[in-house]
Amino acid sequence: MAVLQHELTLSEAADLLSRALPGHRVEILQGRLTVTPPPDGSHALSLTKLGRAFDRAGIVEAGQEYVQGIGLWLPTLADDYSIPDFSVVDADFRDALVQKNCYAPNVFRLVVEVTSSNWSDDLGPKVECYAEAGIPVYLVADRKHDEVLLYRDPVGGKYPAPERYKRGQSVPVPESVGVTLDLCVDTLLDGD
Repeated sequence: MAVLQHELTLSEAADLLSRALPGHRVEILQGRLTVTPPPDGSHALSLTKLGRAFDRAGIVEAGQEYVQGIGLWLPTLADDYSIPDFSVVDADFRDALVQKNCYAPNVFRLVVEVTSSNWSDDLGPKVECYAEAGIPVYLVADRKHDEVLLYRDPVGGKYPAPERYKRGQSVPVPESVGVTLDLCVDTLLDGD
């Protein structure tokens, strides 16, 4: 007896994986399905301390919010989306829902990724996708190479070469984010 099989779309496969792997981050980048395990303690602390820094800088008073782990709908391919670790978004970002808990890129002011086991996605496809989406500022705490990269002001769907920051330095948050703030590289990398 023959059994008919339904071939899953990439989007359907992503939904199945999300349900099957609680705590994992499932994304579609440039038509490729990626799965990231839950973050470690240092990764989580980096994001917590990042949120505190933006609170102290007055992000809400500036008309923005920061959020962790919300979807960013990408214009690269039909089903592409990412789930950044941390984002600064317009206060009314919820009005820009596209689908699958993902929001339009125009409400994102800053996207932050803290690298983990799939660090190459944060340094490759996400740089390209975020630039094409017009994300004004993309910050990568690159724990693999022990530095922080600041991409900003994409032109023609590409970021210029990143500014690189080493331990002991601070990263100035660009004015386009809406607050004046310097972020400690060591805290971004280690959560300390």
